[in-house]
Amino acid sequence: MKSNSAVVVIREIEEADAGPCAKMMQASEPWITLGTGIQTLLDVMRNPARVRYVATVNGELAGFVVVNMAAPLSGYIQTICVASGSRAQGIGRRLMEYAEAMIFRDSPNVFLLVSDFNAQARVFYEKLGYRQVGELPDFLIAGHGEVLMRKTRGPIRGYARKSS
Repeated sequence: MKSNSAVVVIREIEEADAGPCAKMMQASEPWITLGTGIQTLLDVMRNPARVRYVATVNGELAGFVVVNMAAPLSGYIQTICVASGSRAQGIGRRLMEYAEAMIFRDSPNVFLLVSDFNAQARVFYEKLGYRQVGELPDFLIAGHGEVLMRKTRGPIRGYARKSS
């Protein structure tokens, strides 16, 4: 799939995407270590209170991102996942940039949590400009923490919302 002629499209999720996205998560970290069941993952993908986008490459599902725009952490990237066969091709970066552009229209901050055992993901986020702002020990499973990361354009007060 590393062809220069690859056509990457990011679009809103469709119902038919939910199952394949949930299976993609179930086969990836951190969901393997967290032991997250398929029904919980399907619920994430079908949650209408979240903004959900998928990336396709030449029409094939390559990844997705799920964003929570509700308070208190408006602009929280809840989930991002790239299919194993589509990694290291810029799909994750494109999904993050897409989500960030949407979030930065309304908020100066983008937040996410990354499991402390998911070092590869943490390096990816740091390369994109995210910085650790906190840690939640034993948050999802005993013995492991979640690292709160933030990318910011400044404080909330005085931030001018961008028009679409």
